Amino acid sequence: MSTTTLRVILDQVGAETPSGIGRYGLELTRQLIATAPRGCEVRGIVPSSPQSEYDRIERELPGLSGLFKSALDRRQLRAAWQHGFTRLPGSGMVHAPSLFAPLYRHDRFESPGEQIVVTIHDAVPWTHPETLPASAVTWSRAMARRAQRHADAIVVPTHAVAEQLGAALDLGDRIRVIAGAVSSALAVPEDAHERATRLELPDRYVLAVGPFEARKGIAELLWALADPHAPDIALVLAGPTSGADVDLDGIRKDARLSPERVLALGTLDDADLATVYDRAEAVIVPSLADGFALPVLEAMGLGTPVIHSDAPALVELAADAGLVVAREDFAGYPRRLADAIRRILEEPMLAEDLAVRGHDRARAFSWRDSAEKTWQLHADL
Repeated sequence: MSTTTLRVILDQVGAETPSGIGRYGLELTRQLIATAPRGCEVRGIVPSSPQSEYDRIERELPGLSGLFKSALDRRQLRAAWQHGFTRLPGSGMVHAPSLFAPLYRHDRFESPGEQIVVTIHDAVPWTHPETLPASAVTWSRAMARRAQRHADAIVVPTHAVAEQLGAALDLGDRIRVIAGAVSSALAVPEDAHERATRLELPDRYVLAVGPFEARKGIAELLWALADPHAPDIALVLAGPTSGADVDLDGIRKDARLSPERVLALGTLDDADLATVYDRAEAVIVPSLADGFALPVLEAMGLGTPVIHSDAPALVELAADAGLVVAREDFAGYPRRLADAIRRILEEPMLAEDLAVRGHDRARAFSWRDSAEKTWQLHADL
């Protein structure tokens, strides 16, 4: 019996603290291995990396049938693939958990095993390009044009992103909606109290989880805390702030927020992150534009109320399980965020209702389901 191989691009998966794309690729690939149909195997493709990253991939993805290690590092491969250079050895199905993919002309009708599927997580480079670095917009649009010409299917996380991309690109009927999910490793640990003490968590706080980019509305959230309507409560930031494209400390000073009102914890491991989620009064996701926003589901899965903007993808993701804040009349957005925070703190029945509905909503998503839909997509092609 011949073996069918699905080759997955493992971009940023081997890093000690994977990016959002890296985490997505890790979780999806783990379940692609677990749900592989009979006669199918999963092989990884990774840029040239330190040996420690190769070792981590092998530890995190047992059952991977092999790992192709490119001679080019990520920066070199990114440039090569943007210009259509450097194909992969061999042939067969390719699945890319992002636009970081070898997109080139092929004929899957003459050679049915030749498939390339890419993932586009949001439409921000088209809908809100001013919120991204110019280089990121240029690369995303260039790779999306290559996907428009050469990809057999494009995976997106929500119907909202599908609609926005459909308006920006001529993708026909190739868009498929396959959502992500919460990592099974994100669970409150037994030593949560000791971890909270070590992290010096305030007694009461609201939480925002990175990346802290302009499009994520983090500046508006800081101004919300400074609003006269805002309750006197601390904001905890989980995620690296050094690479943020907004000056968080400068905004905090301009808003006259005392240093103890804003606690930046940096990158956290799963156990610390689950502890921080669990003890928050609410998780705030104030994105001006988004595609999926995993913190919404992570907070809901741990029973923490969520306040989020009315960005279409967030409304779709949360359904009726979050407290929605409108972005229109943008000058008034920080005050509306402040009012929403106050409601959560002063209306315990509302907070409890959101926690219960959110927990139910998070259970509707699983990586196993995402993987099974991905296998079905390749089968349909």
